[in-house]
Amino acid sequence: MRCKLVEGTKENLKSTVEKLGIRGKMDLKPVIDTVQAVIDNIRENGDAALLGYTEKFDGVKLEAKDLRVTDEEIAKARTEVDPKLLEVMEKAAANIRRFHEHQKEQGFMTDNGNGAQVGVRVRPITTAGIYVPGGTAPLPSTVLMDVIPASVAGVKRIVFATPPRKDGTIAPVILAAASIAGATEIYRMGGSQAIAAMAYGTETIPRVDKICGPGNIYVNTAKRLVYGQVDIDMFAGPSEILIIADDSANPEFVAADMLSQAEHDKMASAIVLTDSRELAEKVLEAVDRRSDAAERNAILEKSLEDYCAIIVCDSLDTAVGFSEEIAPEHLEICVRDAEKFSEKINNCGAMFLGNWTPEPLGDYFAGPNHTLPTSGTARFFSPLNTGDFYKKMSVINYSREALLDVYKDVAAFADSEGLTCHAAAVRTRFEES
Repeated sequence: MRCKLVEGTKENLKSTVEKLGIRGKMDLKPVIDTVQAVIDNIRENGDAALLGYTEKFDGVKLEAKDLRVTDEEIAKARTEVDPKLLEVMEKAAANIRRFHEHQKEQGFMTDNGNGAQVGVRVRPITTAGIYVPGGTAPLPSTVLMDVIPASVAGVKRIVFATPPRKDGTIAPVILAAASIAGATEIYRMGGSQAIAAMAYGTETIPRVDKICGPGNIYVNTAKRLVYGQVDIDMFAGPSEILIIADDSANPEFVAADMLSQAEHDKMASAIVLTDSRELAEKVLEAVDRRSDAAERNAILEKSLEDYCAIIVCDSLDTAVGFSEEIAPEHLEICVRDAEKFSEKINNCGAMFLGNWTPEPLGDYFAGPNHTLPTSGTARFFSPLNTGDFYKKMSVINYSREALLDVYKDVAAFADSEGLTCHAAAVRTRFEES
């Protein structure tokens, strides 16, 4: 029996959550030291360092002129992808674009009277960097999810980076997805060296304003270390799903949805919260049976053993308490009147309501972004969205009459802080020194 069956009460909520959250306890210092050395080398040596790491880590020897993918390569890639898959990606892209169009932001100006205007101007960032890992399988869905919001926001330069395969090429499906999504430049580079190159720029790679996209621990550590030089989307961790289910849920559906996340990697987490012991036992049986037959069985066995659990709660209110404490990346609500129940939830990356809304629907097709906060950061982070690619500028525009009305108040405030030159800057407009 790999997946645990746990009793959950209000009293043991905190300790149970802590046991399930041990993924964040690893010592990151060796990783930080390694990544910082990569960043420093890229900053100092540019393309030479980037090409050296590409050969060392990806096993591919390139020249600087090979880093950027050509238009001819992109066009050829589209012809090599199954036309039916291209059609599916186009449909998914349309859904994603339509959803993110609703997130467009407008500035405003308000008139405070007597010629005093204040407001905000919204502008897209100039250059966005999108990173998508290589790993064990290409991820065209992530390409769509991360590039399209930048395109919708109006970012003119969208720099896309992904590691090359052993022959120096990039999977055609990735190039096709990047083309569909609106990437303006595509580079074959991966790992922490790609993050450093986009953050600081090299002779070939442009410096970007923001870096978005998932990756392994080295990629995410690099994003943390360059934050401040550039903006980043979020601090991402292993994938996770939490399912709240009552006795109306289908145990086969619940088990299948658990495994859909647990198969991501050995540190992925899948948790079920239910007030029905009968459902819990049926889900447990289905998880074991289905995982034994799954292609990624070795990954599933490790993630199920270490980071997955079916928790029988004394009530659904207790289940909500667990969920709010965990703040999961994905939250499925498989209870009667799931929409009403969802009003109790404040902390999650994305909610999936009812038995007919499986999490993979959000991963691939529905439209909302699947780049989501993990490891409890849904308490304060939001999904990647169009607004992530905007910056805002405050605007203040006062007439002489408007400033005359308030300048003494401004000067008095400045004097109270001992900033007499601040006070003088407003007084000098109306009083002789």
